[in-house]
Amino acid sequence: RSNKLFPSSHMDICVIHMAAQYPPPVVSFMSNQKQQKPTLTGQRFKTRKRDEKERFDPSQFQESIVQGLNQTGTDLEAVAKFLDTSGAKLDYRRYAETLFDILVAGGMLAPGGTLSEDMTCTEFCVFKAQEDMETMQAYAQVFNKLIRRYKYLEKGFEEEIKKLLLFLKGFTESDRNKLAMLTGILLANGNLSASILSSLFNENLVKEGVSACFAIKLFKSWLSEKDINSVAGSLRKVGMDNRLMELFPVNKRSSEHFSKYFNEAGLKELSDFAKNQESIGARKELQKEIEDQMARGDPLKDIITYIREEIKKNNISEQTMIGLIWSSVMSSVEWNKKEELVTEQAIKHLKQYSPLLKAFTSQGLSELTLLLKIQEYCYDNIHFMKAFQKIVVLFYKADVLSEEAILKWYNEARLSKGKSVFLEQMKTFVEWLKNAEEGGNLRVCPEGCSVIIVCCFLRTLTDVFTFSESESEDEEAD
Repeated sequence: RSNKLFPSSHMDICVIHMAAQYPPPVVSFMSNQKQQKPTLTGQRFKTRKRDEKERFDPSQFQESIVQGLNQTGTDLEAVAKFLDTSGAKLDYRRYAETLFDILVAGGMLAPGGTLSEDMTCTEFCVFKAQEDMETMQAYAQVFNKLIRRYKYLEKGFEEEIKKLLLFLKGFTESDRNKLAMLTGILLANGNLSASILSSLFNENLVKEGVSACFAIKLFKSWLSEKDINSVAGSLRKVGMDNRLMELFPVNKRSSEHFSKYFNEAGLKELSDFAKNQESIGARKELQKEIEDQMARGDPLKDIITYIREEIKKNNISEQTMIGLIWSSVMSSVEWNKKEELVTEQAIKHLKQYSPLLKAFTSQGLSELTLLLKIQEYCYDNIHFMKAFQKIVVLFYKADVLSEEAILKWYNEARLSKGKSVFLEQMKTFVEWLKNAEEGGNLRVCPEGCSVIIVCCFLRTLTDVFTFSESESEDEEAD
């Protein structure tokens, strides 16, 4: 087009000149990558505040805690309140180890259990307190309140106690005693798991007798708060109930040495518990051996001889042994899962081992123990619920169980497990037993066995029962 300022020819020249000076950008359709923008040298990327990592500075944390403890002094209520409010300002989660070091020892502990000399310490801590149960109970409350307020400290506290137990050699005898009393109270209150005791099995501590000595103070403290059943339950829960012998060196790990050591320290309850645990271990081995003999098909006569020898050697009562034999007999076979078939299978199997059970039910208490074991087994294994009465009758016929034991179980000594079901099952048989005891006439057992009851009216004699599988004609002849 024509332009008054720039004629057409001049415009063309300008366009050509500008095109040559500023060539159009080359667009590549082969790549979709965005071209990187140029950056200035030395440019710094700004980090978000939430991504900034705070420098780990336990010394600054220690100064804050020590200063607060020094201000509160010996008033443990004020200490607990200070620790409660400080959790909102200080990072307890990050400095948990430092916090507990200060509360127990007065300052951060170096490896081995010594205090760091270049740090400010406090005199208001467990190790500087009086060595008595009342003071340690007060300190236990401080830890209890702190952990309840800040639940995330629970795991860190257990790790701290484990560490302190490994440092026992670095502490004075008084410090060990205070730590033992405090630990026992905390275990009793449920602030600690008994798994922390694993640190006492450290080879060096055991070798020098530190572990056993510490354990005496700890268990005395624990048992002053809870009974032996509670202590045993806590130990059993974490698998420590069978490891107490490891508190002693290998050459002293005997039940005799253990009993003597703790009895002399006034811990007979713990000694008896350990002895019982050892006995349980021996019983488990005995049960396994009986099961192996049954699996091999050893004659019952040989099994009975072996069991009698073990009873004498390990001083096991007949009541305990009948329970082991019952468990061995019932675990020596794979039971049918169908309820209608398992009863028949059980009767056949138990009839085979009746002589074995009879050999160890010479006492009334042993018979009652066996009855309770049968009840418990039938209740725990639902397929056996309907088999209970048939098993009892079988053992009655085989002279394993007496009439007196069955009546005692029925009237007063049964367990609560499945009581109503089993009493209903036994009702007819028990009524038959009672009627047979009162009268002297011929009666037919509800289970089909023929019974002749001869009643002797002499005051010095009891009823005599004789059992037979005779035909009805023989009974009439008699």
